[in-house]
Amino acid sequence: MDMPLPDASVLGRRAEIVARLRAVLPADAVIDDPAETRAYECDALAAYRCPPLAVVLPRSTAEVVAALKVCHAARVPVVPRGAGTSLAGGALPTADSVILGIARMTKVLEVDYGDRFIRVEAGRTNLSVTGAVEGEGFFYAPDPSSQLACAIAGNIAMNSGGAHCLKYGVTTNNLLGVTMVLMDGTVVDLGGAHMDAGGLDLLGVVCGSEGQLGVVTEAVLRILPKPEGARPVLIAFASNEVAGACVADIIRAGVLPVAIEFMDRPCIRACEDFAHAGYPDCEALLIVEVEGAEAEIDEQLGLIRQIALGHDPLEFRESRSEEEARKIWLGRKSAFGAMGQINDYMCLDGTIPVSALPWVLRRIGEMSREVGLEVANVFHAGDGNMHPLILYDANRPGDLERCEAMGAAILRLCVEVGGCLTGEHGVGVEKRDLMGVQYAEADLEAQMRVKDVFDPAWLLNPAKVFPLAASAARRAG
Repeated sequence: MDMPLPDASVLGRRAEIVARLRAVLPADAVIDDPAETRAYECDALAAYRCPPLAVVLPRSTAEVVAALKVCHAARVPVVPRGAGTSLAGGALPTADSVILGIARMTKVLEVDYGDRFIRVEAGRTNLSVTGAVEGEGFFYAPDPSSQLACAIAGNIAMNSGGAHCLKYGVTTNNLLGVTMVLMDGTVVDLGGAHMDAGGLDLLGVVCGSEGQLGVVTEAVLRILPKPEGARPVLIAFASNEVAGACVADIIRAGVLPVAIEFMDRPCIRACEDFAHAGYPDCEALLIVEVEGAEAEIDEQLGLIRQIALGHDPLEFRESRSEEEARKIWLGRKSAFGAMGQINDYMCLDGTIPVSALPWVLRRIGEMSREVGLEVANVFHAGDGNMHPLILYDANRPGDLERCEAMGAAILRLCVEVGGCLTGEHGVGVEKRDLMGVQYAEADLEAQMRVKDVFDPAWLLNPAKVFPLAASAARRAG
C-alpha cells in the first residue's frame, strides 16, 4: 500500500506547530512525545502504521475549532480519530499530520423521549448511547460488533451498521443531525431534532464521508422504544452454500427478522473456544432473531423454521431464556476478538445481493484453496454485508501481500455480482485503490469536487478514500 511522501516543510516546522497548538489548547490536550504518539500510529487495521507529527485531544467543539484553525493556517494535514476501531485504516496518520481525537468528548447534551432523540458529543461510545436511555425503555439501533468501544464520530464517518441493521438500518437511517467543524474552523449545524431538513441533503453527504469533509463533534441520534420481546434461533448446516441459500429464501419469503448472522466452521470454532456459547458442531451457522409480541414472534419463527427445514438443517435451536439468548449473541459479538486470539487476519467488508450468497461463498472457498490462506466467514447475511476474515502470518514474508491480493480479488467479485466495495467499514486506505473497480473516472471526479467545496486545501484525512493518482493534483495544492 502506497502513501504520499510527507511534506518536508511541515516536518521542519514541527516544534513551531506544536507550540502554536499548545498556545490555544490546555496543556494536557497536546501530545508530541514520540513514545506517546506511537499509541496513535494505527487503528484496528494494524498491518499499516505511521507515527503522526502530534496528537490533539480536545474536550469541546471550541477546542476543536482552535486546533483546526492552527493547522489550517500552517497547512498541516489533520486526521480525525474516534476510538481507533476502524478496520479500513480510516484513522491511519501520515508522518506530517496531526491526529485530532475526540475520545474525551463524551457528554450527553440532551434527551427528549417525546420526540425520540438524544444529542451527544461525538466521542461517546455506541453502546453507552443506549445505556443513557435504556432505563426509560429506549435504545439506539445501530450495533457494530465494536459497539462497546467505537465512537459515534467514527460510526458517522463510516456509516456503520451492525447485526440489527437488517431491520433498523445503518447509521444514516438513525442520524438526525450533526455539529461539524470545517478545516478552517467554521462550525456548521446540519439537520437537527426533526425528521428532514429543507434543501440539499448535506447530512447524507457527511454520513459516510470518512473524515474527508469536517470533524463531527456533536450528533443528534434517533432513539427507539425497546421491542416487547426478542428471540434468536440457531440453525446449523452442513455447508456454507446451503446456509446461504436458506438466507436467500428467508428474505425472498418476505420475512423481516431483526437480524440474520452467518458464521462458518473456522469462526464457529474460534467463537466457541472463546465464549463457550454452546454452538453446535457444523460447517455453517445462522443466528436469526425476530422481535415483537409473543404471538408475532411465534408466527415469524414458525415460518422461518418451515423455510429452514427445506434445507435439511443439522439443528434448529430456539432460545428459551434471556441467558440462552445472551450466550447466542455473545459468541457472535466476540467473533473478531476470538479470531484475533488465534491468527493475524484482514477483515473485508464487501456487500452483495442476497441471492448471490451461495455462489460467492463457494467462490471464496475456491480462492482460499487456490491461494493457500484460510478464510473465516462471519457477516450480516440478511443484507448481504460480508466480512470474510483472511487469516495470515504477519511474521512470514509475503503473507501480507498474498492476503492483500486475495482480499482485492474478493472485493472485485462483490462488485462483479452487483454489489459494492463496502457496507459499513468504509474505504479508508484498505479499498482506496479499488475505487476505480466500482466507479468510473467521472464518478470519482464528482465525489472529489464535493471534497473541494468542504476542504479546498485537501488537508483533512489525507491519502484516504480516493486513489492517489486521481487526487494527486488536488493534494499538491
